Amino acid sequence: MKKLILLRHGQSQWNLENRFTGWTDVELSDTGLEEARRAGLKMKQASLYPDICFTSYLRRAIHTQQIALAAMERDWVPVVKDWRLNERFYGALQGLNKAETAKEYGDEQVHIWRRSYDVQPPAITPSDPRFPGFDPRYNQVPRQSLPLTESLRDTIERVEPFYNNMILRALHQYDTVLITAHGNSLRGLVMNLLGLSPQQIATYEIPTGVPIVFELDHEMQVIRHYQL
Repeated sequence: MKKLILLRHGQSQWNLENRFTGWTDVELSDTGLEEARRAGLKMKQASLYPDICFTSYLRRAIHTQQIALAAMERDWVPVVKDWRLNERFYGALQGLNKAETAKEYGDEQVHIWRRSYDVQPPAITPSDPRFPGFDPRYNQVPRQSLPLTESLRDTIERVEPFYNNMILRALHQYDTVLITAHGNSLRGLVMNLLGLSPQQIATYEIPTGVPIVFELDHEMQVIRHYQL
């Protein structure tokens, strides 16, 4: 039996400040640091030791994984980083306070931007300092692949090929795989694993710092899943 563990990063500083974060590279809060450590201890107590790990290009996910691996004394496990596991790109909303944005645009509009499946928030322009093309970590990503805004559907459409091409290959080779990423990129994986509809996945909640374990048969079908 194969095991795929999904771990959303611990609380970030902008989670704490109730801001749209997206690809903005913010640090973990003190609570997030502790959530990451506890996640590692939970996996250790459950004897869930990853053979290989995947994470995004964003430090809140990278640091969560590093802290969790250290807590289970598995710092040496190989790690693959890929931008396709990044959080959803929130366009012009990135950096804005969610409550203040709701006051300006209305609760209903903000709810649509946050929770609909295929509605994109307002886009930035390629000249905006928030455009990923100005960040050296994305130098090897084709410019046309870098987003100006993303819906949940857009996020899932970049995550799904990565799962099919990279993560499934790792699962065939290894027994236990850990993916530390973000609420919306992990929703893409959950949608694929459980065969959920767009309506179901749009409301699917993934808590910070809580490992979600999927047990798979050798056909890579989910036998059961649970949270630690």
